[in-house]
Amino acid sequence: MFDAIYARQSIDKKDSISIESQFSLCEHETHGNKVKKYSDKGFSGKNLNRPDYERLSMDIKNGLIKKVIVYKLDRISRSILDFATLMQFFDKFGVEFVSTTEKFDTSTPVGRAMLNICIVFAQLERETIQQRVTDAYHSRSKQGFFMGGRTPYGFTKESTIINGIKTSKYVIDEEESSHIRLLYSLYADEKYSLNMILNYLVENNIQKPDRQNWTTSRISDILCNPAYVQSDISTYEFYKSQGANIINSASDFNGNGCYLYTGTIATQSKKSFIKDKDLVVAPHEGIISAETWLKCRIRCLNNKNSATTCKAKNSWIVGKTKCGNCGYAMVIKKSKSKNKSVNYSFCSNMLNMKRCKGIGGSLKTQVLEDYISEAIKKKLTEFNQLSSEVTKEINPKLEKNRLKVIEIDNEIGILLEKVTDANKILMDYINKKIEELDKEKQDILQENISITHTAQKNNMDIVRNHVMNWDKTTFEDKQKVIDILIKVIHVKSDEIVINWNV
Repeated sequence: MFDAIYARQSIDKKDSISIESQFSLCEHETHGNKVKKYSDKGFSGKNLNRPDYERLSMDIKNGLIKKVIVYKLDRISRSILDFATLMQFFDKFGVEFVSTTEKFDTSTPVGRAMLNICIVFAQLERETIQQRVTDAYHSRSKQGFFMGGRTPYGFTKESTIINGIKTSKYVIDEEESSHIRLLYSLYADEKYSLNMILNYLVENNIQKPDRQNWTTSRISDILCNPAYVQSDISTYEFYKSQGANIINSASDFNGNGCYLYTGTIATQSKKSFIKDKDLVVAPHEGIISAETWLKCRIRCLNNKNSATTCKAKNSWIVGKTKCGNCGYAMVIKKSKSKNKSVNYSFCSNMLNMKRCKGIGGSLKTQVLEDYISEAIKKKLTEFNQLSSEVTKEINPKLEKNRLKVIEIDNEIGILLEKVTDANKILMDYINKKIEELDKEKQDILQENISITHTAQKNNMDIVRNHVMNWDKTTFEDKQKVIDILIKVIHVKSDEIVINWNV
């Protein structure tokens, strides 16, 4: 049988001990016994997936090894879990373990106890280093530093200095940015799907510089990337509504693009999920106006949501109708009767999990559509005086008010944080200040309601035109009408309840 000497060196450094030096320092522990040497160079100690360690394990199983000697215990493992498994493995085959530097010998109880204590601290040291690296990453990202990765299509990269530290920032590439503007302008028009845009790029021989083929997924990634947006208050509000951590104040969103980082909480998907990610205003200029960018981003978001809710093209009411008993979405199934296909609406909870009795029977989708169409026409009679002009531009006063409300909410939040440590005098001041701020906020919100109400009345002209020509209105325009007018429709066996947006 042999004494085994195992050595590991992750990378070459001036202050790291070489494989040969480890062998030399371990040899006196063999006391003249036969020796087999094993080494893994360029491998981390965070797990046991190493070729020569696996060879050592095989020799132990074959009964060739009676003692394993290492220069230092972290040469064989930095994980307490792996090390515990390792010790069980050694015990199973009667193999002793010796660490030359720490003077551990598992042939004694004290040696085994001290060995377990030291491996805990070895893992603690590794995890502490990892945490420092993570904290440094988040600290730099929140300051708008470039954190690596491929430069997005439409930009080049140049060196810059932020807060006295050298980093990089994006610079608009004129030729590529024209293609980015084309993608957004097409997708902002709901007549164009991702597949249609893909075909357009291929037919017009618009190629990416990295020679990768265009795909709908790559196009979608571009349309979701905040690096392209000329950010404003609407960008701030969108990401706040989606649960992102907004690092900058609302006033910082003034035309620059944004970075979306992973954040301090693990998220499920880099692309689809926004919640708990960090949004930072970047040092570079955006390419796409906030209005167009948001229109495309929200459309991408709706596509994701409609994919999970199976929003179909067989009815313009799909996605709005819910079961009045359980709240689950209504779905549409086709049924053939006398060689004729008829659509019926059912509770998805009843069909999939049998947890709901549904609406008490079958309901023809056409009947439901006719009912809702009539309800919409009746609702429109409430709007007798409508403006003939439709204002599409954002009211500057409304934008200014929205920013002011956000600033007031932030100021109130800061005051509330001081409540726990406040004495009576400070508490009286906080209450008075919050009352003043809240009154100011309510006045602004009331003004916004008045401005928005006027805009809604203008938008009703478009809705009325579609409804008055309902039979000629396209499927997509019917969906737009129902999205504007209706929040949700609850369908029961004896009634249909419509919750209106207006």
